[in-house]
Amino acid sequence: MADKQISLPAKLINGGIAGLIGVTCVFPIDLAKTRLQNQQNGARLYTSMSDCLIKTIRSEGYFGMYRGAAVNLTLVTPEKAIKLAANDFFRHHLSKDGKLTLFKEMLAGCGAGTCQVSDLLFLMLCVLRATAAQKKLMPETVAAGTVETKSPTAMQLTRDLLREKGIAGLYKGLGATLLRDVPFSIIYFPLFANLNNLGKRGIDGPAPFYVSFLSGCLAGSTAAVAVNPVDVIKTRLQSLNRGSTEDTYSGVTDCIRKIMRNEGPSAFLKGAYCRALVIAPLFGIAQVVYFLGVGEFILSFLPKKDN
Repeated sequence: MADKQISLPAKLINGGIAGLIGVTCVFPIDLAKTRLQNQQNGARLYTSMSDCLIKTIRSEGYFGMYRGAAVNLTLVTPEKAIKLAANDFFRHHLSKDGKLTLFKEMLAGCGAGTCQVSDLLFLMLCVLRATAAQKKLMPETVAAGTVETKSPTAMQLTRDLLREKGIAGLYKGLGATLLRDVPFSIIYFPLFANLNNLGKRGIDGPAPFYVSFLSGCLAGSTAAVAVNPVDVIKTRLQSLNRGSTEDTYSGVTDCIRKIMRNEGPSAFLKGAYCRALVIAPLFGIAQVVYFLGVGEFILSFLPKKDN
């Protein structure tokens, strides 16, 4: 029997909608995770995720937890669309009689991770907003007469980065990003597929939505913790604003060496529980929404070309 063809446009729509809804739900936790990871020993403003969220609300208001969300959604929507659709695409073309070996599942995940888009602008926005928030919460560190710092917009970030660093600045930390995202996808997609298959109804029947949700949560949190050390390195490399007492890094190797020397191995686990709390519901929600088939439903209304 011929393999069922997949509709790549429909999968891209499904992935985009899944990313949009998932990121909206978990954005405050993701913001706290990024701010916690970027802290160094010399400038510790937040002691925990809850402390970070409380101070953010206190200094920036409730909607401060969603500042930068527009940038993140703009980046993550196509990123999730590409990532989820690419995995299905590679799995489809690597399968034989509808079956995949574990190695081919991992290969499909590797392809999906390589295809996804970097979240550089969102990370820079989080870091710069954290700096502005720190100045609000710690006014004694700001010189008298200093004008209050305003949070930068995405366009201001882009212009400043291009002016100071050039086009290459947009790709700073790209190597660390790939080192994080490719292993994440290699772990996540095969684990999710196998967990989800355990709950399927019959041979070809779909798994109930709660099985897909729980499978996404478990696979996502497992992969997130596994690659958290590289996520810390990526966050440090892509940070733009640093205090005078904070380290700067020339590359991945230099970053690893300085973190080990100055902060110890435990620094590589910074934000791990926050990252797991972000990734688990994000991918659980995203997988459920992705399997709803909104893209196929929308495209079904388009007129079909006559052969």
